[in-house]
Amino acid sequence: MATTKELSVEEKLRALYDLQIIDTRIDEIRNVRGELPLEVEDLEDEVAGLTTRLEKLQSDLVSIEDSIKSKKVAIDNHHLAIKKYAEQQKDVRNNREFNALTKEVEFQELEIQLAEKQIKELKASTEHKKEVVANSKEKLEQKTTHLKHKKAELSDIMSETEKEETYLIKKSAEFEGSIEERLLAAYKRIRSSVRNGLAVVSIERGASAGSFFTIPPQTQVEIAARKKIITDEHSGRILVDAALADEEREKMDKLFAKM
Repeated sequence: MATTKELSVEEKLRALYDLQIIDTRIDEIRNVRGELPLEVEDLEDEVAGLTTRLEKLQSDLVSIEDSIKSKKVAIDNHHLAIKKYAEQQKDVRNNREFNALTKEVEFQELEIQLAEKQIKELKASTEHKKEVVANSKEKLEQKTTHLKHKKAELSDIMSETEKEETYLIKKSAEFEGSIEERLLAAYKRIRSSVRNGLAVVSIERGASAGSFFTIPPQTQVEIAARKKIITDEHSGRILVDAALADEEREKMDKLFAKM
């Protein structure tokens, strides 16, 4: 039964550094997109919210208009009732009947006054809502235009980078498959804990890339020997020598050129 060949420490370091180069390139692509997908999502939510609000306002205006019409019909009916009671007063037989009809007339007049007051309030509400509708329409138009531009911008970036990102994600998975589980888990843990996502870095001018802490000469010699995996005592990142890093960058540049 065939057994999987155990990688040497140097081969593990090269595989890790290659994976880091690929993942860094993916990070760069995603950084180009930045917050744009979230901006588009937020704008879509805003447009949906404004659309719903506008529909509600327009529905309210229809309801108010219906209420005004209903009040006007009621006023007409009250006037008819007053006319009817006035006619009936001509044929009353006593003061009690006359007074009762008078009270009915007064009640109808009060109802007319109330309805007229309500119509006045409803009309004021209509004017206010119309103003809000106009502002909402303007805001919706602005947000819709902004969303259209942002979507176009995102679409342009996606069309430029999607193919490359898909290829790199596939390559990242392939390279992960060549790294032992324990080492890969350590790589991912370090990568998630550092701000720039760099879990594997080279030695530059006696310090790990991006750091000001000098690495002792003896440790640098051990790193260059590639006999064991050494981490930076300050950042916890895995260290490789500059020569190995240059070789792997050149190799990966050739791989990327094939895209």
